[in-house]
Amino acid sequence: MDERQPSPAIAQLHARVERLLLRHNELLRTNALLTERLHGLEAERDQMRQRLHDATQRIDKLLARLDQTPSLSGEPDSQA
Repeated sequence: MDERQPSPAIAQLHARVERLLLRHNELLRTNALLTERLHGLEAERDQMRQRLHDATQRIDKLLARLDQTPSLSGEPDSQA
């Protein structure tokens, strides 16, 4: 056997390590893309939460104004 030629077992191991390194790099790229997507979705969620909070405050103000408005018949509401 020539010393410059690796044994078949070493060649197989080398090929497997190369495949594992490629797969590892693919997973790193996929993870980076998923992390970026996650941050985008978190920002969108936070924006939607803020919009919901703002809308809830506007509705609460409108309801408070309705409670202060005298009834049209001049009689107090019997429904509460």
